[in-house]
Amino acid sequence: MSIQHTGIAGPVLAIESSCDETACAILAPDGTCLAQRLISQDGHADFGGVVPEIAARAHLALLPGLVSQTLKDAAMAPEDIGFIAASTGPGLIGGLIVGTGFAKGLALALNKPFVAVNHVEAHALTARLPGLVPGGAPFPYLLLLVSGGHCQCIAVEGVGQYRKLGGTIDDAAGEAFDKVAKMLGLSWPGGPALEKLARDGNPDAIALPRPLAGRAGCDFSFSGLKTAVSQKLAPYGQTALPYRFAADLAASFQQAVADVVANRIQQAFDMMPEATLLVCAGGVAANTVLRARLEEVAASRGLRFAAPPLKLCTDNAVMVGWAALETCQEAARRGLPPPDDSTTRPRPRWPLEEMTQRFETETQAE
Repeated sequence: MSIQHTGIAGPVLAIESSCDETACAILAPDGTCLAQRLISQDGHADFGGVVPEIAARAHLALLPGLVSQTLKDAAMAPEDIGFIAASTGPGLIGGLIVGTGFAKGLALALNKPFVAVNHVEAHALTARLPGLVPGGAPFPYLLLLVSGGHCQCIAVEGVGQYRKLGGTIDDAAGEAFDKVAKMLGLSWPGGPALEKLARDGNPDAIALPRPLAGRAGCDFSFSGLKTAVSQKLAPYGQTALPYRFAADLAASFQQAVADVVANRIQQAFDMMPEATLLVCAGGVAANTVLRARLEEVAASRGLRFAAPPLKLCTDNAVMVGWAALETCQEAARRGLPPPDDSTTRPRPRWPLEEMTQRFETETQAE
């Protein structure tokens, strides 16, 4: 990708504030990361989950200094930026309003275009960052998005071209990890703590269900699995759990999730036989057991498996900047001007399938 291709002269400054990560990154037009900063908010642990109002206030306090420091890291002045981008949805509306409002204000002050980025699309396109995946990540590919708020299989056919093949009908995978971790008395965020405990356990020690495994389609359900874990814990009441039992239960739960996801991905491949690659993204993509299981599934189909490095699995601004660059590239490919989303409002819900309308609307306007 080059400046001439995108139609915008200069790098992108991107902001991420959709949940509890406050992040800023500056990417060159070819996708090279010139600087990035990320602050994981620490004001939520006592509540056992993200408190939207606390997150929004933290974004408001942190963003000005974070953006200033990121520009300093890149040895750039604000005027050197080509355009501004920000996660505009889906996510916690308070954080989205803060991040989008800050980005729009900066764009207005600098007289630069603003590009609204769909947070899920940013995850979907992360694997296409130059040099991230050996051999690249050409379209079409199958995406498994697994995080605290999302669990879905998506056919990624091009920039702005997505088909949701299946998704969770109750808890997201990351949400299930956090809730089971809380049952086990582990600290928040629960996913990493549960994985650490599971290393000392036997994944075959305790029988747990595999919800929806073998059924048609590739929807997910983790609520029944979570209930099964609570039933295993019931005999202990309020007494402390024996460490060996807790470790075995954590390992058995983690294996059950991996087995369910693997089965659903096999089903998704049947629904998308044209897929050339399996990509896993989102915070739960950092789980090593799940990664290994997905690699096995991809290999059984003769396909490659790719997942971003751990620092790009969770919410970050690099993926936001890259999605904005890909959007500009696609607009240029269609003979359209670079987008300017200065009137786009933050959205707590923004279905990925709606991204197909973006270029169709602009083409009709032309």
